[in-house]
Amino acid sequence: MRVLVLTQYFWPETFRINDLAAALRQRGHEVTVYTGLPNYPGGWFFEGYSFTGPYEEEREGVRIIRVPLLPRGRGGRVRLVLNYLSFALLAAVLAPWRCPEIDVVLVFEPSPVTIGIPARLIRWLRGASIIFWVQDLWPQSLEATGAIRSPLLIRAVDRLVRWIYRGCDLVLAQSEAFMAPIARQGVPPERLRYYPNSAEDFYAPVKLPADASERREMPGGFTVLFAGNIGAAQDFPTILAAAELARDDPGIHWVIVGDGRMREWVETEIEKRGLRGTVHLLGQRPAEAMPRFFSIADVLLVTLKRDPVFALTIPSKVQSYLACGRPIVAALEGEGARIIQEVGAGFVVPPENPRALADAVRNAAKMGPGPLEEMGRIGLAYFQEHFARERLLGQLEAWMTELTSARASARAGASRAREVSKRK
Repeated sequence: MRVLVLTQYFWPETFRINDLAAALRQRGHEVTVYTGLPNYPGGWFFEGYSFTGPYEEEREGVRIIRVPLLPRGRGGRVRLVLNYLSFALLAAVLAPWRCPEIDVVLVFEPSPVTIGIPARLIRWLRGASIIFWVQDLWPQSLEATGAIRSPLLIRAVDRLVRWIYRGCDLVLAQSEAFMAPIARQGVPPERLRYYPNSAEDFYAPVKLPADASERREMPGGFTVLFAGNIGAAQDFPTILAAAELARDDPGIHWVIVGDGRMREWVETEIEKRGLRGTVHLLGQRPAEAMPRFFSIADVLLVTLKRDPVFALTIPSKVQSYLACGRPIVAALEGEGARIIQEVGAGFVVPPENPRALADAVRNAAKMGPGPLEEMGRIGLAYFQEHFARERLLGQLEAWMTELTSARASARAGASRAREVSKRK
């Protein structure tokens, strides 16, 4: 099949879609990625990229076609909106000249949902099927993060989402809890499927040698490691407040590996609260390096703000943590919390509750390595049963084949009908 992966974010940005595109190519499909210039999460173009390009690349046999956009910058809401809109507009305007002939469009949709605008245009231009993979619910995510407070704008975004979904052949939900909200936006059951995130092959248990360089970067004592985006949704005020409450135990250290729009705020708060000896910012690292850091940490941390929409999601780092066989401390509610709690893969506390989070970390520190390692083994077994990469890839491939065959049959039928009409 000729597959177009439509995503605002792609390598060298670190997203699951990177691995999925390469895996589809490895399975023999002709894969093109239509994306923007990389600028996430730091806010500025990656080294080697600028408004002058490069606008065409190849990686692991995947052709990458880029379009210009305004980088997201740091902190400003207006700049973020312009980043979203500039990609949607330019991806749509340039599509007639930039997009090749294709059979199916696979749309990867973390925020923003506006990626559905060029998706529908490409569908019309190329006559391809659309599979729309929902990672964030809109407009609910906008309300949850406070990005939009106007009821009028929220209703306008809701109408846009309904229009986008109506033009899709399949809508995939990364969480089972997404199914009902998506259905309420007019997606019929036969076009709605559950399709969770997996994790790249390199997310696996690792045993580092004693002289590994990563060990020198990590503090001693009991380490709580957070990996990923430093943003508003991840509720860093609760993490830092919990670190303050646990400061009376000098053996507990909080390690943050990542970057994002709130990094400067976090750095300022660490200084203001006197947490330099307790909270450690290691910066952004390649995704491939993360299992090595995970193996050193005693527990891995995942947090989200308290909001109904966040209760519906499974943060993708949960799959990464489970795949590496490490115990988890989660300040979550809803789907993500349910998985960790029911499986017994770690500790779950309510979101936005610093004391509960601090207590969970203290309790984990008292348990000793044996019980923590057992939690990690339980989590790994659950990952292999429910989120295994190859099984999920096979399911996606089957859906793409089904849609492509159905569209080809419809075209053949229409062609035959035209021939019959001409004879008459």
